[in-house]
Amino acid sequence: SIIGANYTYYEQLDGYKYLKSFGIDYKFYQGSYLTALDKAVDVSKKTIIHIPSVNSSESTKDKYNEVDAIFDTIGTVELQDDETGIYTLKSHVDGRLLKVADLVNEEGRDKVQEYLRKMKQADQLDILIALGMAKEGFDWPWAEQALTIGYRRSLTEIVQIIGRVTRDSSNKAHAQFTNMIEQPDATDGDVQYAVNSILKAITASLLMEQVLAPEIHLKARKHKKDKSSSNGGDIFVRGLKDPSTKAVRSIIDNDMPDLKAAILQDNAVKNGIAANVDAETMNKVLIPKVIMTRYPGLNNDEVEEVRQYAVADTVLRHAVVDQTTDKHGNTNEFLRMADKFINVDELDINLIDSINPFQRAYEVLSQNIDSDVLRTIQRSIDAKKFDFDEAELVYLYNQTKQFIADNGREPDKGSRDELEVKMAYALAKLRDMQARRQQNG
Repeated sequence: SIIGANYTYYEQLDGYKYLKSFGIDYKFYQGSYLTALDKAVDVSKKTIIHIPSVNSSESTKDKYNEVDAIFDTIGTVELQDDETGIYTLKSHVDGRLLKVADLVNEEGRDKVQEYLRKMKQADQLDILIALGMAKEGFDWPWAEQALTIGYRRSLTEIVQIIGRVTRDSSNKAHAQFTNMIEQPDATDGDVQYAVNSILKAITASLLMEQVLAPEIHLKARKHKKDKSSSNGGDIFVRGLKDPSTKAVRSIIDNDMPDLKAAILQDNAVKNGIAANVDAETMNKVLIPKVIMTRYPGLNNDEVEEVRQYAVADTVLRHAVVDQTTDKHGNTNEFLRMADKFINVDELDINLIDSINPFQRAYEVLSQNIDSDVLRTIQRSIDAKKFDFDEAELVYLYNQTKQFIADNGREPDKGSRDELEVKMAYALAKLRDMQARRQQNG
């Protein structure tokens, strides 16, 4: 049997053309997950299925039989392509022919990986089955659903999994993360409370790690006419090395989120952050060591190229954009990175290297998700619900003061009264503005 708990973002995903909503769904099963899988997997969606670690309680301890059982749940095997290793299955649901990739079995995995790296069209794959994180360095922007079996203790890992399906693509308006977990021996009330806590923690991680932030494309600045676009387009950086090999280009295009997570979770990096190590040591010593360990086949020049992109991508994603307008009406954009303000058209790799890129991310992931943090997150979400102008905020603030005096409580955003709802969101907006002013000194 299976029960579910669901949380959905209905916020507009800034900077995205197609993807407009994202959902998190927890499904609890009893017995083996394989008997409940048919109720969780939607074969009409392009799906990544992460089977559980063999060390977890959810695992049957036989990963090969698990893959066979998943195949049986999806459909009937029609053929396997000898050249690519990709299976074709006839769906039990609607009879469609589905292309399925198996990354669990070691035999033939190289040619499957090669197929995945060369994919150019949505119809080249429907379902991918992987063990763990599927860190094989491929890009699948058409993926719509991540079905993950087993509890993941690392929020970073969950963010990585979600990042796989939250790529903007013309084939999807909605992306879904579904986690199947063995139902704990507890009352439904306790389960519901635990699930709610997990969902909020994931929400926090998503917001803070900017998984849903627009894509940025780093390029070497070679000419003065190269103009950066800070709203998700090309960003030119003086001194940034061009990828010299296909291996480097593949890592930059396909493996950057997983590489950054590996750097963040490296013990030497974490110890360096805790000891407040200087940016040069972090960027020139600790980070290259992680890259060399993860990609032992790279030479020193290739390691440096990957390092530059990893550091620059991280620093720029966490930068805040400010605008100034001169007396002639010309607009200049500045990036606030740590304590530095830099014109976007004057970005330099040496300047970026003077900033510790992972300090903020580590602080976020290492802090406790307590009630104060959750309250701050909720307020931040609520503050973006309505686009109030200054006059509206003043009016609603006065209305809110009168409402509290009359009712002895704050306005409820779940109210059926439209004015009360607006007052609640205006109050959240004002509190968010106040908190940001205090944070910025």
